[in-house]
Amino acid sequence: MPPLVLSFIIAGITTGTVITMSSHHWLMAWLGLELNTLAILPIISKPKHPRSIEAATKYFLIQSIASSILLFSSITNAWLTGHWNITLMQNEYACLLMTIALAMKMGATPLHFWLPEVIQGSTLSSALLITTWQKIAPIVLMYMMSNHLPPNTLMTIGALSILVGGAGGMNQTQLQKMLAYSSIAHIGWTMLAMATTPNISMLNIIIYMIMTAPTFLLLMQTTTKTLQDITTTWTTTPAATMTLTMLLLSLGGLPPLTGFIPKLLILNELIMQKLTPLATLMALTSLLSLLFYLRTTYLIAMTTAPTTTTSQMKWRTPNHSYLLTPITTPTALTSAPTTPSLIM
Repeated sequence: MPPLVLSFIIAGITTGTVITMSSHHWLMAWLGLELNTLAILPIISKPKHPRSIEAATKYFLIQSIASSILLFSSITNAWLTGHWNITLMQNEYACLLMTIALAMKMGATPLHFWLPEVIQGSTLSSALLITTWQKIAPIVLMYMMSNHLPPNTLMTIGALSILVGGAGGMNQTQLQKMLAYSSIAHIGWTMLAMATTPNISMLNIIIYMIMTAPTFLLLMQTTTKTLQDITTTWTTTPAATMTLTMLLLSLGGLPPLTGFIPKLLILNELIMQKLTPLATLMALTSLLSLLFYLRTTYLIAMTTAPTTTTSQMKWRTPNHSYLLTPITTPTALTSAPTTPSLIM
C-alpha cells in the first residue's frame, strides 16, 4: 500500500475514534463510528485473497447493522425525551437497543459470531487493529452512558461472553482465532464491570489492549499463525518466545501477572455488591481461558530443548522488527504495580 494512501487511512481511523470520543451528540458519535468503519475496510481487504475480501465484507455488514441499531436507538430516545445528549439516555427501551448495538460492534456474546471469522481472515496487523483500536469508541460510548444502561443485561452479556470466550478458544489451533475468543472473554469482563464500577471496566480494557498489542507484534515478528508454528519458535528467537509465554499467561489472568489485577478488582467489586454467586461463577469460568493459554505456553516452552539449532538455513527466520515491540512489552509485563494509582 502506498505511504500516502496508508497515511490517509490511518488518519481516517484516528479521526473517527476521536470524533466519537469527544462528541456529546449522537449524530456526531454515529458519524465518527461510520468514518472509523469505512477507513479500516481497505486495511482488512488489502491482501489479494478471497478470505480477506470475505472478512472485510462480514465486518462491513455487521458494523453497518450495529450502526443502524445505534442510530435507531438514539432517534427513539430523541423522539421520546427531546434531546440528543449521549449522557442522557433516559428511555429504557432505547438504552436496551443501544446496549445491543454496542455489544455487536465489540463482538460480545451472543452477537460474537463474526469476530473469530473476521480476525482469522485478516492479517495479524489488521487483527491487532480490530481487537484493540476499534473497541475504543464503543467502550467510551458505553462508559459515557453507563448510569442509564440496564445492569441485568450487561451482566448477562458479560457472563455469556466470558463463558463463550473460554469454551470457544479451547479447541482452536489457529492463534488468531484463539486471540479472537480471548477478546470476547475480555469484553465480557469489561461489560460485567460496567454494570457495577465503570472506572474498573475502563481499566480492564486498557490493560487488555496493553497486553494484546505486544502479543500480536511478537506473532508478526516471528511470523507465527498456528500452534504447530509456535512449537518451533524457540529455535529461532528464544527471547521473543519467553516474552510471548509471559504475555499469554498474563492474558489468561494468571497471578501475579498484570492480567490478574483487573479480574481481581472486578471480583472484589462483585462481592462488595453482594453478588458472590456471580463472582464465583466468573472465577470458575475464567479458568477455561487460562486452560488454553496454559496449553499454548506448554507447547512453546516445554516441548523442545532450550537450545538453538545449528543449521544455517532456518525455514522461518524472523524478517521483521517493529519499534513498538520493545516499548509495549515491558509496559504489558510490569503494569501490575501501577494499577492502584490508575483507579484512584
